[in-house]
This record gives sequence, C-alpha cells and structure tokens, in this order.
Amino acid sequence: MAAAVHDAATPPVKPVERPDTPCVAVCSTTFDEICRGCGRTYIEVAHWVAMSDEQKEVVWQRITAQGYPRRNT
Repeated sequence: MAAAVHDAATPPVKPVERPDTPCVAVCSTTFDEICRGCGRTYIEVAHWVAMSDEQKEVVWQRITAQGYPRRNT
C-alpha cells in the first residue's frame, strides 16, 4: 500500500477544535424554535448527544456563520 503523498506547498488541514457542545448556558426558545444562546433548534439540542460528529459539524458551521454561540443575549 502506497503512503499518502503530501504537497509541501499546501499545509495539512487541521480539524477545527471545538467544545463538546455549543451551549453557553443562555438557554431560551421563548419566541421561536432557536435557542438565543447557542443558535441550535430545540430538536438539535435534544438530539445533540446522539448526533454523529459529521451531523454536529454541520450544525457548528451553520451556527457560527450566523454569529452563534452568543453570551449575554
């Protein structure tokens, strides 16, 4: 089996280091289905521990693009 060849001009992609959860303990879904602290839907919050790493990454990408997680909101 051949070893992977790495192009010296392109640095390796390092996975993003993230906390175990986007929760910031500012939990509120009072006015809609989105938590005002972490940006997840209540369904995503409820299923977080059962989600695969890939599913969690999709959520992380969406919420960070939207400016979450937020503290003091």
